[in-house]
Amino acid sequence: MKPYATETPTHDTPRPGRRRHLFWALLPTLFPGLALASAGGDGMNFTSHWAGYLSVGIFILAYALVIGEESLHLRKSKPVIVAAGIIWTLVAIVFSQAGDTHTAEEAVRHNLLEFAELFLFLLAAMTYINTMEERGVFDTLRIWLISRGFSLRTIYWLTGLLAFFISPVADNLTTALLMATVAMAVGGSNHRFVVVACINIVVAANAGGAFSPFGDITTLMVWQKGMVAFHEFFALFIPSVVNWLVPAAIMSVVVSKEQPEPVQAGEAPLKHGAWVVVGLFVLTIVMAVSAHNFLHMPPVLGMMTGLGFLKFYGYYLKRRGSRIEEREHPGEQGLGIEGEPEAPTAHDRGDAHFNIFHAMERAEWDTLMFFYGIILCVGGLGTLGYLGLVSELMYTDLGATTANILVGVLSAIVDNIPVMFAVLAMGPDMSHGQWLLVTLTAGVGGSLLSIGSAAGVAVMGQARGIYTFFAHMKWTWAIALGYIASIWVHFVLNEHLFHVAGPVMD
Repeated sequence: MKPYATETPTHDTPRPGRRRHLFWALLPTLFPGLALASAGGDGMNFTSHWAGYLSVGIFILAYALVIGEESLHLRKSKPVIVAAGIIWTLVAIVFSQAGDTHTAEEAVRHNLLEFAELFLFLLAAMTYINTMEERGVFDTLRIWLISRGFSLRTIYWLTGLLAFFISPVADNLTTALLMATVAMAVGGSNHRFVVVACINIVVAANAGGAFSPFGDITTLMVWQKGMVAFHEFFALFIPSVVNWLVPAAIMSVVVSKEQPEPVQAGEAPLKHGAWVVVGLFVLTIVMAVSAHNFLHMPPVLGMMTGLGFLKFYGYYLKRRGSRIEEREHPGEQGLGIEGEPEAPTAHDRGDAHFNIFHAMERAEWDTLMFFYGIILCVGGLGTLGYLGLVSELMYTDLGATTANILVGVLSAIVDNIPVMFAVLAMGPDMSHGQWLLVTLTAGVGGSLLSIGSAAGVAVMGQARGIYTFFAHMKWTWAIALGYIASIWVHFVLNEHLFHVAGPVMD
């Protein structure tokens, strides 16, 4: 990471801006992903060119199909991948016609590199999460909570608390689904409790992910880009707590202290090596942080090395399971290890068929391909020149504070990933406190609506017909109070950071 400057940045205060091409400037504001990547080479700008208009229209159409995924039953990655190919074809054509045959190629390679880093990082993380799930780590926690006979009020606070502290390490989607399962099992037919518990879980999972580079895709991008150092994310811990606690305290008023009968959830014993996998995941995180902070290498290097360790451990589990099967069925062939003193279980015998690639197959491939499409789509539009247009409108005309708060509101409507890509690519001249502000708002703004985050959409699918868009909307005002309070707390606690410029980027 580059050293920080000490001058106060220029975009912390609004000033009047231009209104030229206002209509086309507003389109990327409504769809902030349009602003990714750098402007065209040699200062060329194609925002008023027919190819620019057509590219914007293609992106809007593709994103409309993404938004309609639930009703169309069309996976969100498909339209954006096709749109990316068309947009970059148009980019290449207009630059070639202008006599520039290199800029488009260099820009698309830059975007592919950014996607590759994000893709490999997330693939390693998803493989670890899926392996921990296969080893029974999450099921054990879920069954323990369900079978303890806690009151509804206790379950409400416990699921929220655990969602807040698990999501900084695991992704907020997995965390929300796990805790929502507990709330639904305990709440049963008490739909009123299930609704507020699910809202509480979604808000907590999103808030918990906002103060950790591993808690959300947006924070991961900010960290990988070098805008905020790893340890500096923890300055958002108290604001994130406030973001969750304000609506949680308000909604808890309608949660009764009724103590339902303990749910018989059966048993889900941890499989052999479950805690070793957890330990390897922690080690992998440490390696990713160390690679970035001390070796000045991309964090993905540490993540992929950790994935290699997990693959070796998977090899051990497979050989161990094969050895146990060979002992029980001496006439059959099998791979094994010498001297296995433990009594075999059904899980142990099943490990003979353990394959780490099965965990990799269960990664969210549609989501990963969606990232490819989004990065390439908005990269192409940014190369056409929309980046400068949106930066002028948001960070010069409106000012950094207003723009960054607006980013959070937009992320409740438009996916926060293209929103954050847009901000990072624009690279506005902001103070360090403002970079933390936009990290906070992009992370927690999605809680305002049930469709504003992956956690909310997933829980809606799990509690179909109970936790709905309109059920969430009834409490949006309380969530908005938490959103405002968290921003105010950030300004109060981290006021000194608003006088320190952000990192000097290339």
